[in-house]
Amino acid sequence: MHNKFLKFFSIIFICVRLTNCRSDSVKDIDGNVYPTVKIGAQVWMAKNLMTTKYNNGDLIGTTTPANLNIEDESTPKYQWAYDGNESNVDTHGRLYTWYVATDIRNICPTKWHVPSDSEWTVLTDYLIKNGYSFGNGYKRMDIAKSLSSTTGWVADETPGSTGNDPTSNNRTGFTALPSGARLEDGNFYLFGHIGNWWSTTEGKGGFMQGLSGVIVYTPCGKIRTIYHDYCYVNRYCNNKKYGMSIRCLKDN
Repeated sequence: MHNKFLKFFSIIFICVRLTNCRSDSVKDIDGNVYPTVKIGAQVWMAKNLMTTKYNNGDLIGTTTPANLNIEDESTPKYQWAYDGNESNVDTHGRLYTWYVATDIRNICPTKWHVPSDSEWTVLTDYLIKNGYSFGNGYKRMDIAKSLSSTTGWVADETPGSTGNDPTSNNRTGFTALPSGARLEDGNFYLFGHIGNWWSTTEGKGGFMQGLSGVIVYTPCGKIRTIYHDYCYVNRYCNNKKYGMSIRCLKDN
């Protein structure tokens, strides 16, 4: 009887341990599984979002062809694999317009959400204040290497840049990737050079319309950007029709 009790207790203990392990990942509506990482008080997905559906099951459309110009659309809600190539999705996730990122149907799994600009700032401030900077950057803000993946970045010779000695990247486990972006005119650009992530926060500023060089001033969506040849995490306000990556943040 004593041995039976021990075996039963062991089974319960193993199940509890396995459940705890599973809590370190989250699944989206499409069944894609994402590792997660706790940084300070926040829990983030450690991989770019890949879903083709909102969390209620509604489909997020795409364009045909992938490089279709959407400049004349008012509030386009699309997702794309980079360059229209689905083989890029498993590693780099999908690119979404800001209108998808802020849709009330929620693109993130239950109890997760697309972060606001201020929630991104909580992350970057934590890293700056807790020794995740590369060294002697301005106000210790050179934290890009600590967030960035160890592979995929175009090489760069600048000490402290994301593309310099990438094997020393990713101290946080956030694994930011250079997944590029999609412009409203349909051009995909800077794969390997740059990573961009939406926030839900709206701003107002100027942006270049496609590759024309024309600057247009209009309401925009705030983003965070990491370059291969730079050591800081940049904060911009960009065209809401652009395709950018998304990282979901766990609800408090």
